[in-house]
Amino acid sequence: MFKNQTILVTGGTGSWGYELVRQLLTLDPKEIRIISRNESSQFTMKQEFDNDPKLQFLIGDIKEKDSLIEACQGVDYVFHLAALKHVPVCEDQPLEALKTNVHGTQNVIDAAIICNVKRVIYISTDKAANPSNFYGLSKAMGERLIIHANTLNTKTKFVCIRGGNVLGTNGSVIHVFKKQIQEKGKVGITDLDMTRFFLTLEDAIKLVFKATFESLGGEIFVMKMPTCKIIDLAYVLIDASNKENVDIEILGIRPGEKIHELLLSEYESTTTIAYDEEYFVILPPIHIPGLKEHYANFKPVNLVNYNSSKELMTKEEIKEMLEKGRFI
Repeated sequence: MFKNQTILVTGGTGSWGYELVRQLLTLDPKEIRIISRNESSQFTMKQEFDNDPKLQFLIGDIKEKDSLIEACQGVDYVFHLAALKHVPVCEDQPLEALKTNVHGTQNVIDAAIICNVKRVIYISTDKAANPSNFYGLSKAMGERLIIHANTLNTKTKFVCIRGGNVLGTNGSVIHVFKKQIQEKGKVGITDLDMTRFFLTLEDAIKLVFKATFESLGGEIFVMKMPTCKIIDLAYVLIDASNKENVDIEILGIRPGEKIHELLLSEYESTTTIAYDEEYFVILPPIHIPGLKEHYANFKPVNLVNYNSSKELMTKEEIKEMLEKGRFI
């Protein structure tokens, strides 16, 4: 699908971007363009990939539609990763989150349509399901804009992929915990009952490709992901550190945080089908020609919702996941 194609990745210098580009390069594309705001991140990434001639780096911001239109010239596929993603930052500066996560997404849509891009893949988050913070709200709005774009008079197809926490990404709880264990001899936990969805970066990108290949346009692909208690994750990291007398400090929940994360809300479960062992597919409430017919033979999900408090991993399973991701 990507052989000899031109691909644009927005926000491509982050953790997802690195793994996405690494896997894309094995599929023999013509060119991969990376548009992001930070020149030093681009310089570092260029070095990491040994100045690969297939990689083109563009300084630009998705808040600027003109630079996106320029970046989309001759592009076949767009992976839209750029976002303000830290919950406290978005709570403190909601207007900036709105400009980047909502207006920026609409700019990506407009640029893709103007440049006749074949397909746009929007990477969303579990926090967009029944959102409790501004980050989740802004990503949920992004999802709605992406879905609605399939009703416009264009050949460009738009699809959403909703994932949870990916192990070891920038600002990941794993890095925070490891640093606290080494430097402070204690780990700060917001709540002892808190659970989250987790996935390795490699698996996340594989699932992104699968949804890219198999989607029709207008649906939300929801990754099925293992879940764990954050306190259990902390204990596994403490054990692996071989440090003794590491304390657990209870910090209390931050603004906008949930105890359990949702990948599929109660409302969404009424229009969701069980796609296969790796995905649910949420069908949109609005009419998109051919979509309901395409999924007519799939069974509706037998779930009230899909949240992170169910089927929790054991500490042994968490340890295996961390070893697979090379974090311990």
